[in-house]
Amino acid sequence: MVVSGLLPTATAWFTKFIVDDLAAGRTDGVLRWTVALAVVGLAAGVLPHLSTYLQNELARRLDRSMQDRLYRSINGFRGLSRFENPEFRNDLSMALQASGGAMGPVTTGLFDTVRNVITLVSLLGTLTLLSPVMAALVSAAAVPALMARLVLSKQRVNMLAGVSASARRQIFYSLLITDVRGAKETRLFGLGDFLRERMLGELAVRQSGERAMDRREARTQSLLALLSTMVAAVGLLWAVHAAARGSLSVGDVTAFVAAVAGTQAALAGLVDNVAFAHQALLVFGYHDKVTSLPDDLPTRPSAVGELPELSVGIELRDVWFRYDEDHPWILRGVDLTLAKGSSVALVGLNGAGKSTLIKLLCRFYDPTRGRILWDGVDIRDVPPQDLRRRMSVLFQDYMCYDLTVAENIGVGDLDALPDRGRLRDAARRAGVDGVVAGLPRGYDTMLSRIFADRTEDEEDGQAGVALSGGQWQRLALARTLLRDRRDLLILDEPSAGLDAEAEHEIHRGLREQRAGRTSLLVSHRLGAVREAGTIVVLEDGRIVERGSHDELMARAGTYAKLFVIQADGYRDTDGQRDEDGYRGTDEARAVVP
Repeated sequence: MVVSGLLPTATAWFTKFIVDDLAAGRTDGVLRWTVALAVVGLAAGVLPHLSTYLQNELARRLDRSMQDRLYRSINGFRGLSRFENPEFRNDLSMALQASGGAMGPVTTGLFDTVRNVITLVSLLGTLTLLSPVMAALVSAAAVPALMARLVLSKQRVNMLAGVSASARRQIFYSLLITDVRGAKETRLFGLGDFLRERMLGELAVRQSGERAMDRREARTQSLLALLSTMVAAVGLLWAVHAAARGSLSVGDVTAFVAAVAGTQAALAGLVDNVAFAHQALLVFGYHDKVTSLPDDLPTRPSAVGELPELSVGIELRDVWFRYDEDHPWILRGVDLTLAKGSSVALVGLNGAGKSTLIKLLCRFYDPTRGRILWDGVDIRDVPPQDLRRRMSVLFQDYMCYDLTVAENIGVGDLDALPDRGRLRDAARRAGVDGVVAGLPRGYDTMLSRIFADRTEDEEDGQAGVALSGGQWQRLALARTLLRDRRDLLILDEPSAGLDAEAEHEIHRGLREQRAGRTSLLVSHRLGAVREAGTIVVLEDGRIVERGSHDELMARAGTYAKLFVIQADGYRDTDGQRDEDGYRGTDEARAVVP
């Protein structure tokens, strides 16, 4: 960087010496200065490439460090509320820009700034020797340029933040068009043009902001260029006049012109470096904002030590919950006990609050009111990661990872990922081992149509395998069953995507898995929950019924009504049902043996 910074000054002086020697007829010195100038030219050709490599390497390391820091922070968010907050998503989008290469100007600017400062000092020294007034004038002209560029960089960052929501929506629509998971509906419903227009609309919003910013920068830069040209013109007129008076030699004029041009270029480069770094640091502010956020689910000061193995049970005591003060209550005064070793089923219509209750048990959210106790210990006194290590959960919206079969199961318990025996056992209990055995590479088969399935010895591979919905659900169940050494088993609609025969097999196997374990089963299919020790009916966020299947059928309430409606879809009944959907307890019992 030091050598690179001195090259323009050396070029100016060597050129001056050559011109002066030629003018004086000293040919012996011309060859010497010409060789020196050639060496400078060689250095000027090689050093930028070396500098570029070093800059890029530093940028790569910085990028890796920033991405590591950002994703560590994101992984540290224990709850879900931030991921459902549009304002946070916009900040996160800007933070991703900062860690995705936006800090490159800082590393580039570091090298360029050092080089430009060295160039500037050496050229200003040369210019000062020839004309102190011009040195001061050229330097003063850089001040408005610096101030203008700093203002523009701040305005550009504000523009990027302002259009970040549109940029995110543009990506959303483009993914709907290109992602294989949306391809069926996009083509069946003819949504391609509709989504494309939406995407282009968001793109237009983003580009409108960028265009306005570019115009503002173009106007400002043009005015600054005019100022720089006027300063150079004044300097050239002075040099010509001084040469005419004999104050400067021809070589001095050459050196002066080179010094003015070089100084202006160095100042412009320095201003650009500072402006780009300023813009990058403003974007980095979003990165710092996200990574500096406090814990979203803090453990209270009265925190207990390591969460003990469940010995009594889990209790929800007067639990109320809503996602925001402006939203309606999802759960209203829920009192529920999951005794150790008990099997509890939770049923209710869509929107009753079943999935929300599961999220609270997993402590993805804290109750708005009330408490959830684990053997009498408020789970807010327990680090979320410690609580979740005690659970095994199959979510209704389970993930389908573009990974191998083994990895899709093994993510349920990373400690078991290298243990192929445990993976096979979990797959067998989920009823998917036979499917895996028929795949091209068994447990090493890639379950993806967007990534190639290949081994380390292959440069190219074929597209992976696509499973059916039911097969994916069995695989997700295997992932859950891999965590078989947990205190609480939660199954949210474990058979929603299965056919009747597979559903029967799965629930028969799950009854064995749940035997003696504390479990919570959520299902719309009431035939699957009838053998649970306790069935809880949730309606509008409240528990309206609880008891065994026989007790609830005898009560002829909500559960009995729903049970008969479902059973009626499988078997014809004699007689006409009344307006409530059943004719009484005896007839309801007769519907399904």
